[in-house]
Amino acid sequence: MSSQPLYRNAALPLEDRLNDLLGRMTLEEKIGQLMMLDARSYESDIKERGVGSFLHIRESDRAIDLSLQSRLGIPVLIAEDCIHGHALWKGATVYPTQMAMACSWNPELLGRVARATAAEVAATGIHWTFSPVLCLTRDLRWGRVGETFGEDPHLIAELASAMIAGYQGRGLDDPEGILATAKHFAGYSETQGGRDASEADISRRKLRSYFLPPFEQAARAGCMTFMTGYQSMEGVPSTANRWLLREVLKEEWGFGGILVTDWDNAGRLVREQKVCATFKHAAALAVKSGNDVMMTTPEFFEGAREAVRGGLMTEADIDEPCRRVLSLKFKMGLFENPRRSNPAKAREVLFCSAHRELNLEAARQSIVLLKNDGVLPLAPEGIRRLAVIGPNADNDLEQLGDWSLGASQFAANAGKQPREHTVTVLDGLRRTAPEGCQVVYAPGCSGVTHETDGIAGAVALAARSDAAVVVVGDCLEYIGEVRSTATLELQGAQLELLEKLRDTGTPLIIVLINSKPLVLPRSIQNAAAIVETFNPGMEGGTALAEILWGKVNPSGKLCVSFPRHVGQQPVFYSQVRGQHGHRYADLTQEPLFPFGFGLSYTTFRYGNLRVLTPGMRRGEPVELEVDVTNTGGRAGDEIAQVYVSDDVTSATWVDLQLKAFRRITLERDETRTLRFSLPFEAFSLVNADGHRVVEPGQFHLLVGGSSRIPDLLQAVCVLDESC
Repeated sequence: MSSQPLYRNAALPLEDRLNDLLGRMTLEEKIGQLMMLDARSYESDIKERGVGSFLHIRESDRAIDLSLQSRLGIPVLIAEDCIHGHALWKGATVYPTQMAMACSWNPELLGRVARATAAEVAATGIHWTFSPVLCLTRDLRWGRVGETFGEDPHLIAELASAMIAGYQGRGLDDPEGILATAKHFAGYSETQGGRDASEADISRRKLRSYFLPPFEQAARAGCMTFMTGYQSMEGVPSTANRWLLREVLKEEWGFGGILVTDWDNAGRLVREQKVCATFKHAAALAVKSGNDVMMTTPEFFEGAREAVRGGLMTEADIDEPCRRVLSLKFKMGLFENPRRSNPAKAREVLFCSAHRELNLEAARQSIVLLKNDGVLPLAPEGIRRLAVIGPNADNDLEQLGDWSLGASQFAANAGKQPREHTVTVLDGLRRTAPEGCQVVYAPGCSGVTHETDGIAGAVALAARSDAAVVVVGDCLEYIGEVRSTATLELQGAQLELLEKLRDTGTPLIIVLINSKPLVLPRSIQNAAAIVETFNPGMEGGTALAEILWGKVNPSGKLCVSFPRHVGQQPVFYSQVRGQHGHRYADLTQEPLFPFGFGLSYTTFRYGNLRVLTPGMRRGEPVELEVDVTNTGGRAGDEIAQVYVSDDVTSATWVDLQLKAFRRITLERDETRTLRFSLPFEAFSLVNADGHRVVEPGQFHLLVGGSSRIPDLLQAVCVLDESC
């Protein structure tokens, strides 16, 4: 008879294996499985405390081997912040940031990006990414806006679900899949003054109305890990919010994965939020509230042990999250295949040609043309000398953005991605310039310091050129975690540079490389063209050059609104109706560029909107059709958007909400009829009692190319239950 423990027998039912393993574990071994630490002392953490998961670790195979040598041989999980590609791993493919890719409005594309990322991540011995971010963009001063998919819950939910499916692949036992993480659960982005991790002034009804729907869709789409936020709501830190973590996530939604805290959230209960006096109280509160894994709180080990011994919680309280963690490891097949790194596979997939081509495709679809007086696309015969100017024109770090080597998350001695892997704007324009066109360059100024010595030379260069591509934006010093800004203005000497360039009379093509929408001065607003790239990744320079020279037709649409002034915050399109007036006394409330907006080198006309089911029936979808025609001179992609407005509601509600969208390609003069089927739930609201309901009455359906009302066709459908 075999002496193999039952939990080692992969043929047995999961519950039998779990019960056998839990029955063999000491309290300390169970506590260790609830901990995630970084790599600073991973060997002793495994040997002395049996820590069950790690992040920011480069010796993943060594950590795996040590865990297998422990008394029970429970394998570790290795995690990393692979936010837009395996960007903290030198030599990996770095894609556009979430905010950039969201402007593609293409879930299928984002799913492929996530799948390619998973292949690179898994090959390096890492099992888990802390992506995607499902936070809603609200106050643009918040430093983490660039990590989001923008301001709309429906767009966020669709893009996030696609990325989750891409990351997790064929299932939990897919050796080339990785665990996805829906974060930050929930309401983290509702800040005060844009300050990171400030108290979120947000009610349960507001959470259910706007912030929770993307997370609910992620849970129902099979996302296996969630991460809490740093903030507190109604005086309760998210890590201690039993209602949110247990009642909503685990009980109401049936979430069967694991919930991990963000960095030292359990410790912050003592150190910063000060709702617990000791770590034993913090450990008990975090566990009882529903957290399964405590990230980078080393004090949790002793705190949890003391809490059990002192009666603040029982060993059964520890068993519950431990069972969830072990269940996930069993389902991933880690006891049979702990998923060490595969150096041969890594050499094959890291920065491979297929991933570079996918990266270029993502950048092409993500770039948004905001203004064009006809200067674009550049006419080769009219541009013999092209000036490229600005602090971000040849800056690979700014182009890759946050959560990449060289950004704030890692020390400077960690290095950066190889310079030759990134095609900057200057690189791209030089490589694609037509024969006979001279591309000249001057940075002009810094985006950080107010040094003006280079402005005169840049201005002289522009004055002697046929056109100038001016690349400005923000910089890593002003974006990211704990790096919120008090203003949305261009920093350094960029404003002075732009004013001097405007006075030359040379046509200016403004290119924005930035993590989030900025307030654009008149020197930009009056430019011949404005192009938004956000942080476009390693192939951003190639994609931009192709668009400027007309080789690619721009097709991106904004996933977030651009303010005219920082005082307009928040400026997102789906505002709750009922305020007095529709403008400030001194300024319009309208954004400079609205959500869903983006130009093309062709034009599109919407017509013949018809509702096929004008009489709504409870539980049944509403069908509608609209004709979209390419009325311009070349083929192009359009993103058709469908919004719903409930005419009269029992509680205050937004004026309109995105409920469907479709990206299509139309040839010149082509007309296509698009059919949309809106589920009955698309017409719901959260009433004053906090319940999501569809109320009888009249609804308007609005269809067009942006969220701006004049751009939308309108039709009516009615839910009449009076009969």
